[in-house]
Amino acid sequence: MNQFIYPFKELSLSDLGRVGGKNASLGELYKELVSKGINVPDGFAISAEAYWDVLDSNNIRDKLKSTLSELDTKGFKNLAEIGEKCRKLLGKAKLPTDLINQIIEAYQSLKSNYPDSLQLAVRSSATAEDLPEASFAGQQESYLNIESEQELLAACNACYASLFTNRAIKYREDNGFNHMDVALSIGVQKMVRSDLGSAGVCFSLDTETGFDKVVNITGAWGLGENVVKGTVSPDDFCLYKPAIKAGKKAILFKHLGQKEKTMTYAAKDENKKFTYKTKTINLKTAKEKQKQYVLTDTELEKLAKWTIQIEEHYQKPMDIEWAKDGINQQLYIVQARAETVHSLRSKFQFFDYKLKSKSKIIVEGRNVGGKIAAGKAKILQSPAEIDKLNEGEILVTNLTNPDWDPILKRAAAIVTNTGGRTSHAAIVARETGAVAVVGAHGATKLIKDGQEITVSCADGKKGTIYEGKLDWESTEIDTREIKLPQTEVMFILADPDQAFKLSFLPNNGVGLMRLEFVINNSIKVHPMALAHFKNLKDKKAKAEIEELTFAYPNKEDYFTEKLSQAVGTIAAAFYPKDVIVRMSDFKTNEYANLLGGKEFETEEQNPMIGWRGASRYYSEGYKDGFKLECESMRIVREEMGFTNVKLMIPFCRTLDEAKKVVDIMAKYGLKRGVNGLELYMMVEIPSNVILAEKFAEYFDGFSIGSNDLTQLTLGIDRDSEALQSMFDAENEAVKKLIKEAITSAKNTGTKIGLCGQAASDSSDFTYFLVKNGIDSISFNPDALIKGIKSINHAESMINQQIDAI
Repeated sequence: MNQFIYPFKELSLSDLGRVGGKNASLGELYKELVSKGINVPDGFAISAEAYWDVLDSNNIRDKLKSTLSELDTKGFKNLAEIGEKCRKLLGKAKLPTDLINQIIEAYQSLKSNYPDSLQLAVRSSATAEDLPEASFAGQQESYLNIESEQELLAACNACYASLFTNRAIKYREDNGFNHMDVALSIGVQKMVRSDLGSAGVCFSLDTETGFDKVVNITGAWGLGENVVKGTVSPDDFCLYKPAIKAGKKAILFKHLGQKEKTMTYAAKDENKKFTYKTKTINLKTAKEKQKQYVLTDTELEKLAKWTIQIEEHYQKPMDIEWAKDGINQQLYIVQARAETVHSLRSKFQFFDYKLKSKSKIIVEGRNVGGKIAAGKAKILQSPAEIDKLNEGEILVTNLTNPDWDPILKRAAAIVTNTGGRTSHAAIVARETGAVAVVGAHGATKLIKDGQEITVSCADGKKGTIYEGKLDWESTEIDTREIKLPQTEVMFILADPDQAFKLSFLPNNGVGLMRLEFVINNSIKVHPMALAHFKNLKDKKAKAEIEELTFAYPNKEDYFTEKLSQAVGTIAAAFYPKDVIVRMSDFKTNEYANLLGGKEFETEEQNPMIGWRGASRYYSEGYKDGFKLECESMRIVREEMGFTNVKLMIPFCRTLDEAKKVVDIMAKYGLKRGVNGLELYMMVEIPSNVILAEKFAEYFDGFSIGSNDLTQLTLGIDRDSEALQSMFDAENEAVKKLIKEAITSAKNTGTKIGLCGQAASDSSDFTYFLVKNGIDSISFNPDALIKGIKSINHAESMINQQIDAI
């Protein structure tokens, strides 16, 4: 009698040909990693040999081959017909007696280990699955909540038939696999009761950029199928691997998803007659559960630690499924496969897409692919409407699951109402190079059928759908061809969502990170309104803040967590390079626009030279808000371990003000010199230049802000349209001050750089800075490559002049 059953404890990766990629990996996990503290549910595999035995004992191998030979491999017009014929052949096939007996024996053996209750997950595992070059993710079916011998045998039949789903046939054709060379093994595994808990996916790298120093985790309430198939918009988390290993605070961001549905087991009375569709049911998630994260911080860190262990064991980036049992509250790893998109891409190729103009935003969601596409929107309800989608049109639908795979290549882009960045739809979109926006809630209602739209995935994690066809430009950069100059080249950066992607470009770190972007776009609340939340007089603002911060009983924690994670994300992306963070520099009119802001701000005639920068930090009207900023930076440096973060003070008018700010920062846990903390000052006021050598007693570095320095040197409001023709950083007076600032910095051994638009706009100005010995120049991301070339050219000219002397 042939051996068809293999317990997980007897399997390893070398058994891929015997039990398929999924089961070989499960065996490897169970055999090698359970002993290291990773929870993996036990089970067994039904071998691929059993599949061939089913074909031969039913005499259908040649019939399958003949049926598949009739497939239209050019237009796939008869794909549905061929698939149905193949599935019918296997659906009618009878399992051989030997196979049935071995399956029942293995089931009873597994059941004896769980006398109280045993539900099973029955999963397909193809012998060409989970390979480095092709994931085959979601091509075959899985069946959940299997509870008897009869149901198990029926599920096995269904798994065999699912080898010939339309999408699986098309996928094998696209990837060059011979249908009759691929067999199906079946994995039978103890079901984790995530129907009462939660489940989701982990990746051991950032799914959009391939940045490999992080773990990306997504999850939703109930069984994991909703996350994998993109039925819901899940919670999304990112953790920093080195921090996990060092025992530091590791969470870089937490995004609360809507988690619209919860997949659970159907009630018993709905299952009098066994059918797969009614074994599970998708219920609407209660509002209070939608507002809760599916994992605690401690659970996130445990999952990230396990992900790192699994990646290190497999020696490659991994795509992992996890589940939390709602009864025993334990986490489990239920599947692991090799990541198949970024791990195969060149680390030296950088693609940058940028819209030339923008129009009205229709809807936003989570991006996949980092590209831009435009075309006519086609709203479809199901894959059966395949003929309605023409080449180059944009597919708009509720969700994109594996059933859509055969038509994805026809679409210029995909927009879905639901789904997350680690859903099956997102994975396949990345594999095919498609542009996709998932979780764009209401897209099928807000976008009109036939409407011309532009789908942009070029702005961090956000995917945006604009009205009309917009123009864009794309740039392909081979980073091996770019040589960094001696003068340090740094980023001006505000958006943490861009950090991982930009870190792949040649750079020396971040010369200016503005906190205003994070406070305005992510936090949205005035710091003082959080520090004094209980005493707020504005009832409307208080209600809005309560709604926004519902997960934080202590409102100050909302601010410090959001800000520290945003700064930590950028610090992680560029570690160990310097990241110079400028403390907030809102003007009064800008602060007033934040939630609760009007209660703490005064109206000024000229906010540009009013109560801003350093003058706020020690004042009674803002020092409690500044305390929150300082606490956030203390968390970044001390608790998260990002000692590459340096802090910069803007608009520091006098020496007395410098002393006050340095003293109050020390009081708030940020003492200069402790744990290597360096403090910088913006040089943007003539007094900063005139007294630069004295300011150097309080600061470790300077950064010239060319815009404000030009404004205050020439007496021109930089926002005045009438005076724009006179606003020029290359004015002789401005350049004289810049030269003097550099000279003073050299005299005191203080590092000095420049962050401002001027260096991005003029190669002559860049030459002037380099010639005078500037240490670094910071550029906006879109000007970085041009800036590198400009500095290299300037240094070459200066060296030639030196050689000629």
